[in-house]
Amino acid sequence: MTIIIIIAVVVLLVLWIISAQRKFVNAEELVKNAMSQIGVQQASRWDALTALVDLLKSYNEHEYNSLKDIIAARAGINSGSTAAQAQAQEDLLKQATVQVKAVAEQYPTLKADAMYVKTMDSVNTYENQVRMSRMVYNDSVTRYNRMVRQIPDSIAAAIFHFTEKDYLQENAAKADMPSLKM
Repeated sequence: MTIIIIIAVVVLLVLWIISAQRKFVNAEELVKNAMSQIGVQQASRWDALTALVDLLKSYNEHEYNSLKDIIAARAGINSGSTAAQAQAQEDLLKQATVQVKAVAEQYPTLKADAMYVKTMDSVNTYENQVRMSRMVYNDSVTRYNRMVRQIPDSIAAAIFHFTEKDYLQENAAKADMPSLKM
């Protein structure tokens, strides 16, 4: 009778460990997928910005060259990328977007160009999609990190070397923006 109880406990323990490992793999894959989606949206934004930069060439050669240098520094984001790598690419994208907008302000004909308007709309659309992808990523990381930290799953996490993931951080400069309320 004692042997049957021991075997039953061991079987239940093995089943729990297998179940917990599968849960972690599932959650980790969701985090990787969310990061991959950020990469896809960022790549689309880079493509749209590249089209804008090509449009700038006839207006301002210096800005064109500096923006080409920024675009050359881009790196792809994929499921294996870290939050820091995604943030670095986001910072490069923001820098390039700000420069393109600054040049457009100097050249009203560029700003009125239908191709500029259409491409800038695409950039804004992709930016919103990146924002949504970032939210999905952080939500996935929250669920995953909660599993890693809560007992009894934390025991399985330690056994299988699942560790907490980093969140994507919001741009600190946005928090310092002045209020537009009168």
